[in-house]
Amino acid sequence: MMRQCTRHCRSSHIAGISALDLLSTNTTLKCSGILNLSSTRGIVPIYRRQCHPEIRDRRGYAVQTGFGQPTFETRPHMLKEGELTPGISALEYHFRRHKLIEQLPVGAAAILVGNEIKYRSGAVFYEFHQNPDFFYLSGFNEPRAVMVIEKPIENNYTFHLYVQPKDERKELWEGPRTGVNGALEMFNADEAGDIKFIRKCLDDIIARAKSIYMDIAPANSEIASFFHPHVRRETMEVNILELIKYHKKETTLRPLTRIVQSLRAVKSEAELKVMQKAGKISGRAITRAYGRRFTKEADLNAYLDYAFRIGGCEKSAYVPVVAGGKNALGIHYTRNDDVLNDGEMVLIDAGGQYGGYCADISRAWPVNGKFTEPQKDLYDAVLNVQKECIKLATTSNSLETIHRSSVDLFAVELRNIGFDTSLSEINSILYPHYVGHHLGLDVHDCPDQSRRQNLKRGNVITIEPGIYVPVDNPKFPKYFCGIGIRIEDNVYIHDDSPIVTSGEAAKEIKDIEYACAAAWEDI
Repeated sequence: MMRQCTRHCRSSHIAGISALDLLSTNTTLKCSGILNLSSTRGIVPIYRRQCHPEIRDRRGYAVQTGFGQPTFETRPHMLKEGELTPGISALEYHFRRHKLIEQLPVGAAAILVGNEIKYRSGAVFYEFHQNPDFFYLSGFNEPRAVMVIEKPIENNYTFHLYVQPKDERKELWEGPRTGVNGALEMFNADEAGDIKFIRKCLDDIIARAKSIYMDIAPANSEIASFFHPHVRRETMEVNILELIKYHKKETTLRPLTRIVQSLRAVKSEAELKVMQKAGKISGRAITRAYGRRFTKEADLNAYLDYAFRIGGCEKSAYVPVVAGGKNALGIHYTRNDDVLNDGEMVLIDAGGQYGGYCADISRAWPVNGKFTEPQKDLYDAVLNVQKECIKLATTSNSLETIHRSSVDLFAVELRNIGFDTSLSEINSILYPHYVGHHLGLDVHDCPDQSRRQNLKRGNVITIEPGIYVPVDNPKFPKYFCGIGIRIEDNVYIHDDSPIVTSGEAAKEIKDIEYACAAAWEDI
């Protein structure tokens, strides 16, 4: 039997879909697919999915046993039935693609290029990370892939996925690949093909498209060079712009990233649950770290990565900040190689990644577990500002509004503890960064979203005010000099009731001191 598809067949799978609400519908769309091998020009194989009414409602499972990423059949401890990635169903990926084509004109083709493996040196590679737009629309998490979403008519789309084929010899070394059949069977592509034939595969698509939506890939490998106008490789006959020019009078590509980011910025209920889990795991790990009494930044760094992973995250979401003492004055200090001194504070900015979604949490606490009076005063000032800013994280405000409020709030809080400083000094010296950013598949998610537009229900943002008092600056009270404090939480926008997803990371002084004093066992 074939694996269950979460789409109807191409003739009817979109009918009436615009009336469905992804967050409330109980509709289940499923069919079983039969692969039909045909050819375009020459000997380029193109595989297409066909649906048959007599087997449309039959429950099926994956035929092949090896895929290039976890599946319910191969990793049931990671994925539930129907999920393509942790917490996100194949049906939701379908809805995402449909929401995209709702914003495109009839005849449009959206082309997205997946990331490739990057190498440190020689054969030593970095851990693969997929293009987040590509991942958002497909759930496909393997390198060297291209996706095309066509809108042939209103309320319908055709999903093409071109991937690396199955290769027994290479898979012996690198592990399983999903392959072309798996792209149809597992990821519900309408049409799939071998990535090495990408030029010929795109030839027909571009020829019939009335408009092309795509952002140029900023890379210079063989596949990416085809999509980059400034790079030519002898193995590639033409690049993407030349191919478009061959078929069209205009070579202008319409931007796609901003459209996809507008979708990514509003999280579904399923995404919220995934992000809550990432925040919960990360917050618990950080609270446990309080009581470990580390003496080196590197040890705390290693512990956080371990705790994120052992708690259920795939990995750290980004290179963390682990900054003791005056190192905390460097907002994105990531060397993490100094000692942690008794009497000083340590600031961390870290989070785990779960299901591709990031947590991003900042906390600061005394290395010896007990706040001094100056540390306590400055910490309370930052915490008070952060709490008020979280209250402002509603659909009535924008990030810009929240940031301006944070500066005004700091002016009051700092004056109350002995600072005599102007707003310009707060902005340029003591608090030189923004109050927050969007969060999701990227740590700094959806950067094209305007900070001046009101937040929307479903946005997830960070609220992270901080104060960094320079060393030996006579303008500021001496007992605060050299202290850097940032308190950051992840906040889901839910009308006028913001939901903090990182609340497991203790931030009240009494809770931090209790955690520092407690004898925590290993996770």
